[in-house]
Amino acid sequence: MTTRKPYLTGHYTPLTEEVTATDLTVEGTLPPELTGRLLRNSHNPKPGVTPTHWFKGSGMVHGIRLRDGRAEWYRNRWVHTPALDGAPYMTENGPDLTASVAGTHVIEHGGRLLALCEANLPFELTPELDTVGAFDFNGRLRTAMTAHPKEDPVTGELHFFGSSPVPPFLTYHVADAKGEIVHSVEVPGATASLKHDFAITRHHVVFIEGNVTFDPTDRSGIPYGWSDQQPARIGIMPRGSDGARQIRWFSIEPGNMLHVANAYEDGRGRIVLEGPTVDREGFRLSWNWWIGAPGRSSEPNSRSYTRRWVIDLAAGSVDEQIVDDLPVEFPTLNEAYLGTENRYQYAVSFPDDQGFGGYGVVKYDRITGARRIRQIGDARLPSEAVFVPAAGATGEDEGYLLTVVSDLKQDASQLLVLDAAGLDRVATVHLPHRVTAGIHGSWIPDGDPDADRG
Repeated sequence: MTTRKPYLTGHYTPLTEEVTATDLTVEGTLPPELTGRLLRNSHNPKPGVTPTHWFKGSGMVHGIRLRDGRAEWYRNRWVHTPALDGAPYMTENGPDLTASVAGTHVIEHGGRLLALCEANLPFELTPELDTVGAFDFNGRLRTAMTAHPKEDPVTGELHFFGSSPVPPFLTYHVADAKGEIVHSVEVPGATASLKHDFAITRHHVVFIEGNVTFDPTDRSGIPYGWSDQQPARIGIMPRGSDGARQIRWFSIEPGNMLHVANAYEDGRGRIVLEGPTVDREGFRLSWNWWIGAPGRSSEPNSRSYTRRWVIDLAAGSVDEQIVDDLPVEFPTLNEAYLGTENRYQYAVSFPDDQGFGGYGVVKYDRITGARRIRQIGDARLPSEAVFVPAAGATGEDEGYLLTVVSDLKQDASQLLVLDAAGLDRVATVHLPHRVTAGIHGSWIPDGDPDADRG
């Protein structure tokens, strides 16, 4: 008997149909400021399709519409890209940037909903989650687009990059608040190292190159692997039209980071960067899960360690430390603090070999060093916790965390609304079926250009 791939079982079992459900059951009271849509993306191959890598699974976006204390609808839709129907990424003429699985993230910017996958162009969706098609920023985007763009909370600009295993290895882009690309530049000194995420501060762009780099011998369909010969580095580039010429690269300890928690400039002008990382063994365990190989951890992102780097540009030095050894991933924060010093961060905790025992939503207080965990329950997996500010909020953690829980025992899912201050439950929305465990998502509040049409 052939063992099923781990990313097609349990919490990750793909859905087989698209549904629309209305007037969802709500326990507790949904705050009136939760008026908008929570959108989440997931890898969800069609029935009968077994991708060679978790990341190769076709994207399915899930939407939950909240308004005036009610949960008006839930719907899930595949992103209809050429890859959904089996089109190859590589062609005789090179890569097809439209052959995307579009399964990593979904955002809104400049009035457009975009499903993202870092090796391809974004795909535009309607407010009802139907697929419009590949979006290339009116011909201005000629590279792939990262699945982790950063929207500056002050200017409204969208900062993002395209990464490639062949030159040019890294291209940086800025789109204005209306969604028009106003700046693109190749970043000198970059390598074929996998660059999944990055950071912005008020004055700088921060790129991270770890020990995972292009591996032409890999046959999983995602041609990357750990290399001790690939140096781990942080690149610091001033923001602005001339910034690329001034980029500086700083060596760091071996490791790999998938997701940034935040970065900012401290009172001394040093750049502080934080996020979960893995060492060689941690990456091997995760990679084996992603491809369904023997010798893997029970979950795709276990054994990660949160690190902090302090880069002193004047001294040309980097101070690095592990600030927490709890295995976590999918770090989030109050996005109003993106690029500036934040006190609170959130993440999802995963079981490990030391008996932590369950999944949870984690809150970090960076000032006191306190760590609080809201355990979700046996056989229940929360999604990335998306922060939504409370009405009239003045404090950083005055708001709510939205997480979609996969419940294997009940074969069901719920949208769990937590108070971000104390992690207490505020409300639960019952969804019509168990939602496949996914990757990233966004809260699209009413008042955004296209929100009221949904």
